[in-house]
Amino acid sequence: MSQTVSLETATEVIEAAEEKADEIGQPMVITVATDEGNLVAQHRMDGAWLASVEISRNKAYTAAALETSTDALAEPSQPGESLYGLQTTDRNRIVVFGGGYPLEVDGEIVATIGVSGGEVEQDMTVAQAGVEAFEELR
Repeated sequence: MSQTVSLETATEVIEAAEEKADEIGQPMVITVATDEGNLVAQHRMDGAWLASVEISRNKAYTAAALETSTDALAEPSQPGESLYGLQTTDRNRIVVFGGGYPLEVDGEIVATIGVSGGEVEQDMTVAQAGVEAFEELR
């Protein structure tokens, strides 16, 4: 049986990520999903792009579906590389740039986080704040 996170935990993770987004001055959409990529909670900050709603959810989905951070997919999905075209698979839900991470307990993925709304480095910074908050809650 797979584990997952409660809505309460997901909300705390989102709040930590939102604090980081406020700190860097970039409105974001932050999503927490189950280990199977299904939505647990999502928050769109005031001023965050509408497109980021779906992108953040797809980043969380990708981290679950491929059991890796989305930034790890950037290089191998470039033209001529082994995973070229990966982002066109799975009904175009796969995201091959940073901002999606697994959330793990004892080496097992129990949930994921996806963040979108800024430059890739900003998305990764905000998502990492959520990952760190999740680890502190454990």
